[in-house]
Amino acid sequence: MENSFIERAKSSCALGGAIATISSLPRSIPIVHASGGCAQTLSATYNLGSGYKGPGYCSGTMTPTSNITENNIVFGGEERLEEQIEATLRVMEGDLYFVVTGCQVEIIGDNAALVTSRFKDRPKPVLYASAPGFLGDGFKGYEAVLSSLVKDFIAPSTKKDNKTVNILGFMPGQDVFYRGNIQNLIFLLNKLDLKVNSFFGDGETIEKIKNYGQAAYNLVFSPIHGQQTAQAFEETHDIPTLTVDLPIGDTGSEAFLRQIAEPLNLPKAKVEAVIAEEKAIYYSYFQRFLEITGDLDYQRYAVVSSDINYAFPLIQYVSEDLGWIPHLVVVNEEPDDEESSAQYVKKFETLTAKARPKIVFEANTGQLLRHVRESWPYNHNDKYYNQLAPLFVIASSLDGSAAQKLGANYLPVSYPVTNRAVLTKGYAGYRGGLNLAEDLYSSLVSNR
Repeated sequence: MENSFIERAKSSCALGGAIATISSLPRSIPIVHASGGCAQTLSATYNLGSGYKGPGYCSGTMTPTSNITENNIVFGGEERLEEQIEATLRVMEGDLYFVVTGCQVEIIGDNAALVTSRFKDRPKPVLYASAPGFLGDGFKGYEAVLSSLVKDFIAPSTKKDNKTVNILGFMPGQDVFYRGNIQNLIFLLNKLDLKVNSFFGDGETIEKIKNYGQAAYNLVFSPIHGQQTAQAFEETHDIPTLTVDLPIGDTGSEAFLRQIAEPLNLPKAKVEAVIAEEKAIYYSYFQRFLEITGDLDYQRYAVVSSDINYAFPLIQYVSEDLGWIPHLVVVNEEPDDEESSAQYVKKFETLTAKARPKIVFEANTGQLLRHVRESWPYNHNDKYYNQLAPLFVIASSLDGSAAQKLGANYLPVSYPVTNRAVLTKGYAGYRGGLNLAEDLYSSLVSNR
């Protein structure tokens, strides 16, 4: 019964993810074939719930939509879609137009792909992706859009640039810090003389994206998300894939740089030099914290509740870099099969802390408090007992009430984040680790 409903979901449906992805591509315009409320409501889900990232080039109230009605459901909405595409091309200026479908039109069988194909000879590309809500969560829409882009737009090339990589796994909006994370990774990879294609980074254009088939490797910063797009790159453009964890701070970044060195044929001396340089800068800042954190005893039990992209990197960071006690990790989604789940859990065995966190796969927000309480013996009116304190919860804005009931400090990092405004901040890399330290310690001293 517990798994038969979704309670305070930490993602939109697939259509919402598709809209967020398209509107984050440079000068790209989504054309939503669905009922009137879908486009605006789903856009607002990420525009407001992702640190107030805003509508991008074209979403929210600006989103073109076929706005199908009961009449279209009965008699079909293909004619209405064609009319909407034509009007959008005439009225709205963009470099890429992307038709995406909602639940209603998928159920009645509208052939949106066929309608879209009638516009293939227009000066600006018009693409199509199937992204009905029942396909799954927002990540499914992200994959549908980028996979279509890879197969139907990016130009095939037999010539590969051995110094160029595509990075995947960052879904705009679902990753609240996607732009900052991407820029931090570009900075780090540029130091190794690599060129980085990102889809959503600063300075990207549709013309640049068209040439992403020339990359030598795909780096996917997620065990699940971005893998479908990477497979499309492999099948269509013969670009191999390397799956890596999101590197946060010194421990994660050092492991990441050494992991990619051999597959990308990077000079070992160059990699070690970059690690040494970044590590020296990283700890020169941390030295300012040492006396305060030691004297005020800022070590904490750590509970992380986030999506699969952040769960391990966050607990690794607070455990290995900050020396906190990793207690519980609640992963807000689950891999498609038991083998993948087991492989993900196995990552936590690499932590050097003697304490090992309990790992739970749980999508429902309201269950966090129960999982924390089940992970620690209750006080059954005993005079003396060990309390789970001091405790720090790293989760989403939805988890603030649970942290309050636990008497814990907390920092919203995972979507949705509605009580922070995010512009350039990212947690990836060495510099991202410093950002995260600032935010965690600021939470601890904010009431002093």
